[in-house]
Amino acid sequence: MTDILTHTDGGVMTVTLNRVEKKNSITAAMYGAMADALQSAAGNAAIRVVVLQGHETVFSAGNDIGDFLNKPPAGENSPVFRFLRGIAAFPKPLLAAVCGPAVGVGTTMLFHCDLVYAGDNAAFSMPFVNLGLCPEAASSLLVPQMLGYHRAAEALLMGEPFMAEAALEVGLVNRVLPPTEANGYAQAQARKLAAKPISSLVETKRLMKKGQAALVVQQMDDEGASFGRMLREPAAKEAFSAFMERRKPDFSQF
Repeated sequence: MTDILTHTDGGVMTVTLNRVEKKNSITAAMYGAMADALQSAAGNAAIRVVVLQGHETVFSAGNDIGDFLNKPPAGENSPVFRFLRGIAAFPKPLLAAVCGPAVGVGTTMLFHCDLVYAGDNAAFSMPFVNLGLCPEAASSLLVPQMLGYHRAAEALLMGEPFMAEAALEVGLVNRVLPPTEANGYAQAQARKLAAKPISSLVETKRLMKKGQAALVVQQMDDEGASFGRMLREPAAKEAFSAFMERRKPDFSQF
């Protein structure tokens, strides 16, 4: 079974996280497949809109920890960084349908989407600090912009989940729906967009994003450097060891 499915119909490419038995945790190979899909969609005139989706019970549990430890990101050409750069720079409308847990990058990737529809079971969390790490995907820039500093600090420093209605309140999602309807609704909205002039969609998105495009790239670079350094430090090693050993981490000495 393929962990990332792509399907194109009526100008809409749908990219589906298809590893439900592992809570759609993302491996390096999956990041590479998603990066390739976005690159292909950006250069294909027949594709006008992209939709990212998971299952009605789970969007993504974030990085696959075992795969991540065995294949840590190695430079800017690693699959995860290719995906993050690709999603940040994607020129066409990008939608997401999110149900169930959206952990780590499962949440931060949404800040680069143009429209996000959530099931009422969606739970968003960015627990980087709890793993001895720092934010990624330019979330240290984009989360305070959207949520305001204090709510961003709560989300990023505490790392605790917030639910769909809270995400709707701060503007991270456009609409909350029953989980069985979220993917279908995103598809319907994507078809509406695909019927519009692609030049107008692309130019409007470019103009909305241009003011901070360079800042996003710079923030991703800064975060990536810090993330790579912190991944090698004792706090992260303790956090990941505790996760693999199914115990509570002890950060008292760090």
